[in-house]
Amino acid sequence: MNHPVGDDRGGAIVLIGDVVGSRTHPDRRALQDRVSWVLEEVASKVPEVQRLAVTVGDEFQGVFPDLASAVRAALLIRLSLLPEVDTRYGLGSGPFMVFDDSRQPISQDGPAWWAAREAITTAKQRSDRPRSRSIRVWYLAATPDGASAGPGVGPVNAYLSCCDELIGRMSPRELRLTRGVVEGVEQAELAEREGVVPSAVSQALSRSGAHTVAASLRLLETEGRP
Repeated sequence: MNHPVGDDRGGAIVLIGDVVGSRTHPDRRALQDRVSWVLEEVASKVPEVQRLAVTVGDEFQGVFPDLASAVRAALLIRLSLLPEVDTRYGLGSGPFMVFDDSRQPISQDGPAWWAAREAITTAKQRSDRPRSRSIRVWYLAATPDGASAGPGVGPVNAYLSCCDELIGRMSPRELRLTRGVVEGVEQAELAEREGVVPSAVSQALSRSGAHTVAASLRLLETEGRP
């Protein structure tokens, strides 16, 4: 039986992710285990419509109630896996369909799913260009006529591109600290985790652009509220 989820107002966001360069990873089983563990961890922290799960090969999917939640999930997954493993994401908004919610991997279809599929393809194509190699997340919104465009797409992708550029320049410690800030962890606790003084954390956060990444996400979450 088909189970429609979401509605014609585009109230659901499909996330499709994959692992960059997974075919050359020296231990693919360990890679799969790590990705699955991170997905479980992030799923416990971000509201979902359909739980994050590995699907086929190096891909994983999930469905979120709004764009900000999907962006937060993608950001936390990526920050949790870097620097050893990088990931790529396509986000698509609109109605979607689950053909069989008991099946693993999940079987999906519908405008949001196809928009997410087109978005992750676009992210890969853009990352192949010299001037946009840092691109890892792209967003498309399905429209009633089936086109993957929609209002607000440009500003969202501008924000995502800037975040990707900042994250792509971060050191391992800066990546960990950025994840902590996104999760709302106090700087004193971050300093204790890293075994450094709080001033060192403050300097690293300011230097890396972590505050900008976290503050921009909060703005996106605020804009999405009724």
